[in-house]
Amino acid sequence: MNATKRLLSSHILGGRPLKVLCASGQLGYGIPKDSFNRGLAQRPDFIGADMGSIDLGPYFLGSGQPAAPSQMMQSDLETVLLGAQGLGVPLIIGSAGTAGSKQQVDLVVNTIKHLSVKNKLQLSVVSVCTDLSPEIIIQAKKSGNLRPLGEMAPPSDDVLFNSRIVAQCGTETFKRALELDPDVLIVGRACDTAIFASLPEMLGYPTGLSVHMAKIIECSSLCCVPGGRDAIMAYLSEEGFIIESMNSSCHATPQSVAAHALYEQADPHFVEEPTGTLDLRQAKYEQVDSHSTRVSNSLWIPRAAPTLKVEGAYSLGYRSVLIAASADPGFIANILDHLKTVHERVKLLIPSQWSYHPHVYGMGAVQKLPQQLQSSNEVGLLIEFIAATEELAKQCAAVFKQNLLHFSFEGRICTAGNLAFPFSPSELSAGEVFAFSLYHTIPAPDILDWFEIKQFNITPSIS
Repeated sequence: MNATKRLLSSHILGGRPLKVLCASGQLGYGIPKDSFNRGLAQRPDFIGADMGSIDLGPYFLGSGQPAAPSQMMQSDLETVLLGAQGLGVPLIIGSAGTAGSKQQVDLVVNTIKHLSVKNKLQLSVVSVCTDLSPEIIIQAKKSGNLRPLGEMAPPSDDVLFNSRIVAQCGTETFKRALELDPDVLIVGRACDTAIFASLPEMLGYPTGLSVHMAKIIECSSLCCVPGGRDAIMAYLSEEGFIIESMNSSCHATPQSVAAHALYEQADPHFVEEPTGTLDLRQAKYEQVDSHSTRVSNSLWIPRAAPTLKVEGAYSLGYRSVLIAASADPGFIANILDHLKTVHERVKLLIPSQWSYHPHVYGMGAVQKLPQQLQSSNEVGLLIEFIAATEELAKQCAAVFKQNLLHFSFEGRICTAGNLAFPFSPSELSAGEVFAFSLYHTIPAPDILDWFEIKQFNITPSIS
């Protein structure tokens, strides 16, 4: 009997709450050890951690590379693995390797294998691949069932065929995987809530409370004052749950916990999941002490038919970046016109297919600024050049730089140059560049048949 089955078969807690420990809001960037060890000392019933999201942009989904540094990711995985194994409790990891693609799931699985051998651990591991074939999405598009989340043009069939596509699975997939009794569950792209809500639901806790608890703790101590990356514990009962950071300096207050409902949500009252909606209109937040808050009255509205959020990314080519600045008020006054003119000139010099994307910091690169707030004495320039090859992208950046550097404008005082450069060379290669092709939902009537679930045992030789 492995860790999951031990919990499911022996969960007669004698009136005590289920203790759920979130180790980190995103594995791979360092786990504060003191806080995590305080959590372990309270003997949680299981440990969960998220490894990523789509927030980091399309590169990590398209390339299959993890965002977190390799050594730090391995260190964090070792910390949570040894913590769970030391207590004999399940370890659940979602959105493996950042974007949760098969390549990233395999990377995490192989890291766990390496760590089990290194630490002489015998493990039962279950992995879930959430990649989808382009044909599924194309069929949904043809039938009118591909719905964008926000403003997004319909992707062409050609773009879809060249995309890496994942679906964000929910508790129903986690539950099927957990029924296989793993010590470690590694899931591809996943709803953050599913990491922490699945086992409580299997144990019979109310879905509304389980999902709300999961929504709050998946970011570790971010819901506290001050917010942080420290481990956090939830104590779940049939009537509610208590939130407590494992850092004694991070305090969960009713206001800070309730405010977390706005995290990544347009509507603080409703949280959409694949099989239903979390309804927080009647949720109640009560101070337990100066450090913790109790939550109750979270409700669940089942959906008649499940849906899935699908995410896709495809390659646009290669990117070079020109980084420069100017402190010439005369040049700055009409800088957008100057950039446009230079772009037209360079297109004549390099007639190949390429694109450029200027970002003028101080004049609205982050958000639109009214004229009176735009800088007139200093601006920063970050200009992207995207082309089919790395060499062509670098060529465009270099030629553009030289033409902009000596661009002649009315009122120019000096011919030496219009730009200042922080680096030499000023144009930097930024590798392959990707764009999102999908950020949509599709109906998923056969949701449990869509994902590949694998189970294997690791039995290291003990010499």
